[in-house]
Amino acid sequence: MIVDDSDQLRRLVTSRLERSGLFDVVGEGRDGTEAIGLAYQHQPDLVLLDTSMPAMDGLEALPGILEVSPGSRVVMYTGFEEPSLAEVARELGAADFIAKSHPIERIPERLAEVVGVPARPRTPPLAAVTPRTERNEQDQQILADHLGRFRDIFDVAAIGMATLTLNGTVVRANRALASLFLAQPHELVGVDYGRLTSGRGAQFDEALESIKRGEDSFAFEHQVAGYSTPQIARATLAPVHDSEGVPLFAFLQVQDITAQRAAEDRFRRSEERFRLLVSAVQEYAIFMLDTEGRVISWNAGAQRIKGYRAEEIVGKHFRVFYPEQQQRIRHPEDELRIALQRGSYAEEGWRIRKDGGRFWASVVITAVFDDAGKHVGFAKVTRDQTERRLAEEGRERVLEQQLRLLAVTGHELGTPTAVIDATVESVLGDDQLSEKERTRLLTEVRTSTRRLQNLSSDLLTASRIDAGSLTLRPSPTTLASVLHGAADRARIAAPAADVRVSGDLDADLTVDPVRIGQAVDNLIGNALRHGRPPVLVEGRIAPADPDRVIIKVSDSGPGVDQEIRDRLFDRFVAGTRAGGAGLGLYVVQEVSRLHGGEARYEPPAEEHPGGFVLEIPRHAQSESS
Repeated sequence: MIVDDSDQLRRLVTSRLERSGLFDVVGEGRDGTEAIGLAYQHQPDLVLLDTSMPAMDGLEALPGILEVSPGSRVVMYTGFEEPSLAEVARELGAADFIAKSHPIERIPERLAEVVGVPARPRTPPLAAVTPRTERNEQDQQILADHLGRFRDIFDVAAIGMATLTLNGTVVRANRALASLFLAQPHELVGVDYGRLTSGRGAQFDEALESIKRGEDSFAFEHQVAGYSTPQIARATLAPVHDSEGVPLFAFLQVQDITAQRAAEDRFRRSEERFRLLVSAVQEYAIFMLDTEGRVISWNAGAQRIKGYRAEEIVGKHFRVFYPEQQQRIRHPEDELRIALQRGSYAEEGWRIRKDGGRFWASVVITAVFDDAGKHVGFAKVTRDQTERRLAEEGRERVLEQQLRLLAVTGHELGTPTAVIDATVESVLGDDQLSEKERTRLLTEVRTSTRRLQNLSSDLLTASRIDAGSLTLRPSPTTLASVLHGAADRARIAAPAADVRVSGDLDADLTVDPVRIGQAVDNLIGNALRHGRPPVLVEGRIAPADPDRVIIKVSDSGPGVDQEIRDRLFDRFVAGTRAGGAGLGLYVVQEVSRLHGGEARYEPPAEEHPGGFVLEIPRHAQSESS
């Protein structure tokens, strides 16, 4: 079996071997990957294996060939006449190592010795079918293309050099390269150079692929390990081709550029102040307009901020930077008019980039005049202030939410605390109260207390949700326990409340009973506050998925106003008829999401009352917000 990436070489060697009468060639492959498959298929007596091939080279493939075809003998056939390479090949299991400079007419006899068969051919002698020495010389010239091209200068060169297989395995290294890596040349043979690049192996692989695709060279930099101070090398990879232009192997040059980089660093530090000034200028789009508003100059900052290259924007009117509405009212032209009248014009507003994206701009336009006082155009300076604008809007939203929270909390605390205070005063100040009146007053205290408890619970839960610290603690329970518990709490707070529970109450659940109970409490409280009795609490196993449960809380009221339905589960959104903190439904939604479910509103439809639906898995996992 013959494996070589050169079609011409395979044809030549195959012809020689078969004409010798000593061998039958049962398979041919182009790389190591094919070699392993062919060896497994044919179980050949002998494999003639090239060293440098694409995809997988010979050294990489050798152990795999012997693994799948233990009876095969592998002979490395290579253009690299390196004793160290031969030693590495034999350590990997090669039976022999033949250089491609070996006379081709002697290859059959050499291989016959490897497999231990007589060198006597089964067909007429080779000389009988081979024209004189001219043919041999022609064939040998083809093989000469597979030899190293730089032997004369290789070992004595002051710059690091190596020949590699097309997969990056070092097959020959000179003294300069070995010295750079604090090694001897033979110690680098058989090593994947990517392992020596201190984490830049991916770039090295990219270099190999580039020269396989036909690129002339590829250079990259990497650090050299083993030194007390960082050493930097510049590696240049180039292909070496055969006479047909097919890459045979890769030639590597490695130069220590540590001193060069140090000098460049000193130069950069010496110009640090200037660099900072240039960097500051790049934060601004600075460009010129003619008297009509057409762009006539463009700087790097303008390209970075607005996205246009100079050749794309010079000559166009600067109105293209403005939103369409401002273009329609001729706002850009008004800016130029005011700048000409007053000398300059400044504003902040939204502007448009080349890709259509918006950014918040701080703009100054200055009228420019020549020495004779003639108006020649405008200088325009623009700075992207989007991050500042968004930060300000974010602070405004946070402040607005904080103010809203304070207002809602103050309002929601006012009524129940006033009721509690007035009721306690009545009970304490009037010892003539009947038992019925006393019970009524204490019931109001209990209702107000329950309202305060719900508000406190919702505020605490909402704050934990926002902080991402709300944690579920699932435990086994039943649908009956969850729903009846919520209904009982509602009746304690409002004894006259008509709350009815129904459904698949025996269904077992593994949920956080406290959080799900809080969510159902909020839905029942919402129905009692905004709807009409009776309040129906129904729990069912989902028809389409028995592993999910659907809890619906409905009432006989007209349903939620159309204008707030899309915002029902937002924070601080409350109905208009009976107030509320606007946190209850927000908590319901987040609790359902933590359980892996969802909350939604279903408006009234014909005979079905409107209500809120909580759909969750029957068995939730512990999870944090």
